[in-house]
Amino acid sequence: MLEKWVGLTFFFFLAMGLLEVRMGHASISLPKPPFDGKVSVEKAIKERRTIRDFKERTLSLAYLSQLLWAAQGITDPTIGRRAAPSGGALYPLDIYVLIGENGVEKMEAGSYHYLPKEHSVLLISKGDRRKEMASASLGQMWTAKAPVIFIITAEYKRTTWKYGERGIRYALIEVGHVGQNLFLQAEAMGLGAGIVGAFNDLEVSKVAGIPPKHEPLLIMPVGYKK
Repeated sequence: MLEKWVGLTFFFFLAMGLLEVRMGHASISLPKPPFDGKVSVEKAIKERRTIRDFKERTLSLAYLSQLLWAAQGITDPTIGRRAAPSGGALYPLDIYVLIGENGVEKMEAGSYHYLPKEHSVLLISKGDRRKEMASASLGQMWTAKAPVIFIITAEYKRTTWKYGERGIRYALIEVGHVGQNLFLQAEAMGLGAGIVGAFNDLEVSKVAGIPPKHEPLLIMPVGYKK
């Protein structure tokens, strides 16, 4: 009887989205991000350019941590506010990242899902999938040269339950905020970021292991500028 109760409780919390279970993988904690960089916002804005050519150079785990924090990290733990503004603080976006072979120190090549509350990543699948992602991006093979590729997705129901169809617009506005945060954080760290809006949604989701409820909106390869 106790085992049946535990099983039902588990599936209840899973259905409510309170548990994250993915192929038995545990989440990987990321280094704490610093909040006092040496490059001013003004300089980062002035110097930022869209980069389409990257060096074959490994990113540090600290740099991956900083980029993910800038995209969707928690900036106010007391109330859960994040780095990018969100309509009604409902946060419909999720960040996935493809890490290439030798793309990030101490990290296996694979597809990962960022968990803002824990500031950690969850391994979805192993293997370097950058070329497959480039093919899914309508053959934009330059993206496969970046050590990491960020995919920003939206789960619209998180906003539409409150704002109706208008909530879709709010999510689209928010993805622009996140993209700019990634651009400026990359520039401030001496990195460069590209941006891709042309891709096959279903293929992108298949390559990165993104669930159907998360719709891919934006792809951003990041690495050292060539």
